[in-house]
Amino acid sequence: MHVKFAAIQTLPPIGKQKRYSPQLLTYIHALEIDPPVGRPPIDWKLVTNLPVGDFTMAIEKLEWYTLRWKAEVFHKVMKSGCRTEEARLEIAERLTKFLVLIAMVSWRIFFLTMSARAKPDAAPETVLTSSEIATLDAIDAARSKPRILRKTLATYLLQIAILGGYLARNHDPPPGNMVVWRGLTRLNDIAFGLSIRTRRRCG
Repeated sequence: MHVKFAAIQTLPPIGKQKRYSPQLLTYIHALEIDPPVGRPPIDWKLVTNLPVGDFTMAIEKLEWYTLRWKAEVFHKVMKSGCRTEEARLEIAERLTKFLVLIAMVSWRIFFLTMSARAKPDAAPETVLTSSEIATLDAIDAARSKPRILRKTLATYLLQIAILGGYLARNHDPPPGNMVVWRGLTRLNDIAFGLSIRTRRRCG
């Protein structure tokens, strides 16, 4: 990457110069020098009001920007998966409590998906609960041909994704957050059903 940066005194729009004062902003330009064949070069132009005093600080801001897609995917889980925008809770206090709960649920889905990619051979207990693992084992035991051949996080995540509609074909990309979200939803329903079956009958 060819990286350059400069601090520039930036004026507000012409129609708002009486209301807003000029801002000292740093412009960072990162250009990929030798991109792979068949793909255009990375060409980022970032503007920030954070301090960028040297090359190391400029690289730091670029590294922060590389995490942007993860933040966007996290919010996609909140909005599309958990349907946050459809909440009709009328008052801010209820909505705040709801968003806190949904943020934790969305973070767990995102964390599970990314953990299986970063450490596929990790033990499933590092992320999944004992109830979730037991439910997946029970589902697999009921199959004529078991699919859980290795007790790894990636194997169990794949089973969750399949519950969510993931086809698991040879050339398919790794499971995404949405199929994991749907799979976890169905897994919780199955776990609840199994718990009802194992309870003693009363009355």
